[in-house]
Amino acid sequence: MVWKEDMENVIGELPFKFVENEAFVEYTNALNVKVVLLSRHTISRNVSKFYIEERTKMLQFLSNPKTAIHLTTDTWTSSYQRTTYMVVTAHFIDENWMMHKRIINFREIDSHKGEDMGRELLDCIRGWGMKNVMTITLDNAATNDKAIDFLVKKLPNLYEGGKHFQVRCMAHILNLIVKDGLKYQNYHVECIQKAVRYIRLSPQRINKFKKAMKDCGLQTKKFLCGDTPTQWNLTFELLKSAYQLQEAFMEFGIRDKSYERDLDRVPENYDFEVVTEMVKFFEKFKTKIELVSATSKPLVNLFIREVLDVHIHLRKWSTKPMFLDMYWGAYNKMNDFMYFAVLLDPTTKSPFLLHAFKKMIGYMEPSSTPAGMDIKARQMVREVENRMESLFMTYLERFDSASKIVIDVDDDNDFFGDFLCTGGSNSDPMDNELQTYLKENIFKYKKDFSILGWWRVNAIKFPTIARMAKDDYFFLVFHNFFIN
Repeated sequence: MVWKEDMENVIGELPFKFVENEAFVEYTNALNVKVVLLSRHTISRNVSKFYIEERTKMLQFLSNPKTAIHLTTDTWTSSYQRTTYMVVTAHFIDENWMMHKRIINFREIDSHKGEDMGRELLDCIRGWGMKNVMTITLDNAATNDKAIDFLVKKLPNLYEGGKHFQVRCMAHILNLIVKDGLKYQNYHVECIQKAVRYIRLSPQRINKFKKAMKDCGLQTKKFLCGDTPTQWNLTFELLKSAYQLQEAFMEFGIRDKSYERDLDRVPENYDFEVVTEMVKFFEKFKTKIELVSATSKPLVNLFIREVLDVHIHLRKWSTKPMFLDMYWGAYNKMNDFMYFAVLLDPTTKSPFLLHAFKKMIGYMEPSSTPAGMDIKARQMVREVENRMESLFMTYLERFDSASKIVIDVDDDNDFFGDFLCTGGSNSDPMDNELQTYLKENIFKYKKDFSILGWWRVNAIKFPTIARMAKDDYFFLVFHNFFIN
């Protein structure tokens, strides 16, 4: 199936009558007098026809029981209209291993209650005829938990009865961590915020500060960044720009006589020392949020390594143990799909999972001995492999992909085709496809490694596991990740 990402006539969200604008017609004729512009009515009909064609294709694709779909959703209230809206986005990988996301629902809703939101989501799922929704990613609001409880009771064929159906947004969790962290040093943060806002309030003060920068020998084109209360990343940029230009603040105070008079307190050296450390701490979170907000590649296989990296960072910097405990749950309650994604990554598989479990046990049970951690971690890996094998058997029953393998060889030789399916593996002939895959050596990791590209090439060798990987690897792409 070919998906059209755009249409030439739908650009820039301009009204259709724009093509009849006198200036636009004159400009077009000047470029090429042979161009015949379509009327706004013709364009309108073409766009409507395009929409119906694409929606029909989408309906056929999403309603296919073999199509695994991961949903993300969010609600918000318009500050101007005082109206609440819900958006639902479907994420999937097509038969060519290309990633897609489509907004399949954008509508006004009357209630923020969990059950009402659950009904809206169920109507959307049924309206598109979806039969294989794997997960849904939401933020941490309590109403979302109630919406999921409602959905799980209504949707059939969920893995482990929907126990792992809900995925919490990691970007949202990271935002909460940062906002809580900012509160601990609010005294120093507010002081610098007020000073920056004071300076940026008028052109005269901005010019004075630029002259102060010049007098201090700060040869840079950077300037103080503004912020908004709801976006911590802008607060981060404000603090970062402020500490980089801290010398100019002192010089500005000499030039602007009302600076100290109009502010309750002006930034001092200690304020900048505290903020400098904060910027170093929050730099990691900025990097992580940019990573988990990516839309161009799968991220679920990176979940364990990224979460453990955040955990190490928190332990290194945290002086308040309760702050750390608020955001770190029990490793034995982690979403199974996160562990499966590690096993389905040919560069990690079970060895990486073993390493991760040892680290988790060490953090949560510091009194454990190295030998005890090793025994427990190996047992946990076996349990994950067993659960994945149960899912693998379910896939065999549902799709029977082993009977539909197509071998591309020069001659019609069934024996040679059977050999190609083994990939020349030395594994035990009694092993099933999953066991064979897990026993193979891990693929050497490279920064430019494409996991979808690897599975596209190796799907002929591991057809059922490739389908599992395709189904598992799209969720958590941009609304991503889950910390228990």
